[in-house]
Amino acid sequence: MGMPAVIDSTLAVEWGVAARAMDGQAVSGDIHAVAPTANGILVAAVDGLGHGSEAAAAAETAAETLTTYADEPLPDIVLRCHEALRRTRGAVISIATFDASRGTMTWIGIGNIDGTLFRASPVARPNRETLLLRGGVVGYSLPHSRAATLPIAPGDTLVLATDGIDSGFRHGSMQGGSVQGLANDILLGHRRGTDDALVLIARYTGISR
Repeated sequence: MGMPAVIDSTLAVEWGVAARAMDGQAVSGDIHAVAPTANGILVAAVDGLGHGSEAAAAAETAAETLTTYADEPLPDIVLRCHEALRRTRGAVISIATFDASRGTMTWIGIGNIDGTLFRASPVARPNRETLLLRGGVVGYSLPHSRAATLPIAPGDTLVLATDGIDSGFRHGSMQGGSVQGLANDILLGHRRGTDDALVLIARYTGISR
């Protein structure tokens, strides 16, 4: 299912998300979190281990923690999620924060949620950046990891996709059209069907209050 895209000049991005549970499941363990920060916005995709209600409960716990502590540095947020998820199945998480005051995006990934930043400029090299993922499970086995910070420009577009989405979407264009339309198209065209699936798209606007 899709959700309405959000366009808010105080949040530095416009975003959209589309998600669907694994075939035969009533609930999905793949959910998203979006929260304002002092200088922009935090976006994240969370995949609770396994399927069904226990996976969903783990993912929801992570999303609540991400929203509560969105203003903290990303490694600290990951540690807070790790503590919060110790009594759950655990989850894998990819998180990004956009800082409009600096024109940067900082991201971190634990597990296997794909993160790809598509550059808007036709002369940008490289024309897309890939999130370095660290193996592990938040709440169970947390690796030592550091967040990476990249400069961004208006129109640059981040895609976070759980492993229920195949990687073929990377070959498409993320320019033009609405972020919600792009998220819906990726879910429709690249959902595996054998796992919960979620795709979150955040396009940087460069505007902040």
